[in-house]
Amino acid sequence: MMHPFFQYDTEEGKKSLLSRARKVALKALQQYDLDWNCIRFVQVSDTITFKIETDSNDKYLLRIHSDKLNKEEINSEILFLNELCNVHGLIVPVGVKGLNGSYVFECETEEGYQKPCISLMRWIEGQQLSGDITESQVYNIGVMMSKLHEASMKFKAPDHFVRPEWGSSSFRDNVRKLEFYYSRFLSNSDWLVYQSAITRIEHEVDRVPKNNQNYGLIHADLHCGNVIFHEETLYPIDFGRCGYGYYLYDMAGALLELSPVQRKIFIQGYESVKRLEVEYVSQLECFFIMFMIENYCHHSSNPNEISNLKAEQKYALAYIKEYLDGNSFLFKRITPIEMYEERNELT
Repeated sequence: MMHPFFQYDTEEGKKSLLSRARKVALKALQQYDLDWNCIRFVQVSDTITFKIETDSNDKYLLRIHSDKLNKEEINSEILFLNELCNVHGLIVPVGVKGLNGSYVFECETEEGYQKPCISLMRWIEGQQLSGDITESQVYNIGVMMSKLHEASMKFKAPDHFVRPEWGSSSFRDNVRKLEFYYSRFLSNSDWLVYQSAITRIEHEVDRVPKNNQNYGLIHADLHCGNVIFHEETLYPIDFGRCGYGYYLYDMAGALLELSPVQRKIFIQGYESVKRLEVEYVSQLECFFIMFMIENYCHHSSNPNEISNLKAEQKYALAYIKEYLDGNSFLFKRITPIEMYEERNELT
């Protein structure tokens, strides 16, 4: 039986994975017409990435993909990005074809492991947003997301175009993971509060109609870490999670890390390009809680994240209770919930 290329559950396993990845990266570069002179490891997440520098000063991002997405899904992401750039003039990472004429191919690796998929993107020059972001930057992130959504509305998916869908079904899949791990950072009584919110979210999301104005291809992970700036201009990167979803869901993910005042500024930037429906706030708040819970679903299995998850619950539970009480919370500062002593003794 072949082992997944990304398989690891210990630090020693991670070292072994990165060793395999370096060998695969060097082998994969032989499939491109590049006079490269430097390869540097960037990070490991759902992909393992390397920065490639060339004699001509061109830079690229080499991606080694996990098996979470298949070849068709990766190729579809690149096709969408290429259209954003070539048709709509947006500065985004675009794909580079290999010598075989494909954007995505499987690469040989060590015996006993599945061949990982490889893709190469043009590197977007700039710096990640870090620290306190300015009101101007917040406004421009809103503008940028709105332009992405406008382009999505005009996108006609070609045959064999496949991307994930982010909605009530994917939310339920994520919650099943949280059901297993919640006791690491939530008391049983707090988990009951989460369950009430989950039930309400599923009901409300299922009732939101899908149309060309509110639903389409979204970035689905446009937090500040996936925005870079160069000479005062902001660019989105890392579309690995891009898929079909509500535009308000995309917005909610960006608003999570912003203050109430910044959320207003973001929406002002967004509406400078694409107007929102009059009664958008209640739906956006539903997606806000949904995205927040999904983040906890994602991180709950990682022991290194548990202390952060525990620390965030006085804020998370405050938002959830406002949501369940039917109080609008998006544009006001919420008072954190006083956590009882026994909640800090969770295993």
